[in-house]
Order: sequence, then C-alpha cells, then structure tokens
Amino acid sequence: MSNDLKPVKEGKVREIYDNGDSLIMVATDRISCFDVILHNQVTKKGTVLTQISKFWFDMTKDIIPNHMISVDVNDMPEFFHKPEFTGNSMMCKKLQMLPIECIVRGYITGSGWESYKKDGTVCGIKLPEGLVESDKLPEPIYTPSTKAEIGDHDENISYEKSVEILEKEFPGKGEYYGNILKEMTINLYKKCADYAWEKGIIIADTKFEFGLDEDGNVVLADEMLTPDSSRFWPKDGYKPGQSQASFDKQFARDWLKANPDNDWTLPEDIVNKTIDKYLEAYEMLTGKKL
Repeated sequence: MSNDLKPVKEGKVREIYDNGDSLIMVATDRISCFDVILHNQVTKKGTVLTQISKFWFDMTKDIIPNHMISVDVNDMPEFFHKPEFTGNSMMCKKLQMLPIECIVRGYITGSGWESYKKDGTVCGIKLPEGLVESDKLPEPIYTPSTKAEIGDHDENISYEKSVEILEKEFPGKGEYYGNILKEMTINLYKKCADYAWEKGIIIADTKFEFGLDEDGNVVLADEMLTPDSSRFWPKDGYKPGQSQASFDKQFARDWLKANPDNDWTLPEDIVNKTIDKYLEAYEMLTGKKL
C-alpha cells in the first residue's frame, strides 16, 4: 500500500479511505454550518465525534449490528499510524448505503417548530395542538429525508415516499426496508435518549444512516448520536417555550447569523467554546475524559 493514500470520498467533515475489504472513516477537525465548510479547524473535534460514535455503537449492538470494526490505528495500514489519524479514525465494514437519512425527533425545534407553527404538522405528521417550542413530543416521530449531494439541502419526505425511493432501488423490498428503518430509528433513539437523560443530556433529535451487508441485512452505519448529527441540550435549564442552550454547533451558527459579513471564519473564542461543548457532551455521556 502506497504511503500517500488519497480519500476515495470527502464529505464536509469526513474523509473515507478504501482499505480493500473495509473502509477507514476519518473525522477531520473541519466544521460546517449551513452546509458550508468554515475556514477554522476545531482541534479534537474529529476525535470527539469518532469516540462518541464508538460509545453508542457498543451500547446498541444488541438492537442492530453496526459497521464498526475498530478505532485502533494499529489495526489499520501503516499510513494511519500518525498522530493526525489517532483517535479520529474508524475502520468499518463496507456496506451498500441506503438512500434515506433516518431522522427522529423527540422534541419540537428547528425546522420542525417552523413547520408546526404554520399548519400543526411536521413533515406531514399531524401533532397535538398547543405545543410550544422545544416541547417534548408525546412519542418520537420518524421524519426521513433524502440524501443531498454536498452543497444541496436534504429534502424532508414522508414515510410513504421513503418506501417509494427504496422500492425503486430494491424492487419488491421497499416496504420491508422502509419499515425496518423506521422501527430501528425509533428504537435506537428511545434507548439512547433514555440513557442520555440519566446523564443530564436531552437528545432533541438525531439522524441515523443504514446500509446493507453482503447478505442483505440492515446495518447501522456512518456516525451515531454525535453533536454533529444530533441536537443535544443540557437537561439542567431545559425550559419549553423557548430555544435551548446546546452542546453542538449552535454557538458557531448563532455567531455566523449575528455577523453576516463573517467570510465563514469564526473568532478564536467561538471555536474554543464550540470544542468545550463537544468535550463536555463526551464526558457527560461516557463518564470519561477524552
């Protein structure tokens, strides 16, 4: 294997390397907001994302198998035995990824809240009247979306539409896979949200991605319940009727909104506050220092 491996796929934040019968996913320290990659690096962010995913993958493998093989670079080719890959790399099974982002919402916030204010629904799902911003929903709701190319926005779709999309790709199995995705998404969310609540963190919403292994089994993939793919709120100070403090990129988003001539560059103190939040979430959930 050559010494200058190139990623086969680069996302906004992650790079994926082909390792023959497996993939190596590297979470960089890049940060993206509003689908734009910012000019700043957030030190250790990639490590936090990888280690939080590992933590949840370990906790939920009784519900559904996942794609993680190892996060130890010693199990990976020599190219990865460098400080910049230590802690933030995950060797994974190769899967055929399913074309649906599986989003679950346990609380009403963000685009869900905007939609509810208009017509009392979120992604076509009718919700009880009288909910206020950040309210806990009676039951978590499944609101899938399509996967967009970089630079495009994902599009919210109905469950029926998700079945249609899956049916196109897997004739005769759309309903079967659509149902598994919905059920797994809700089950995973419930288990992890209950756990996080005990540790002082509210998981307001999150997204999962799934793929198929060579036998056609559904396998949990990508990242899991990180501050990048989820909204984490501190339980202390949670108050329905307003927006909540958070453990994610909200600091960065709020600053960018307040400073429209930002040139997609954050001041140092906002970068530090952002990584402090990521680290705090990691420590509260796992009980360990990174």
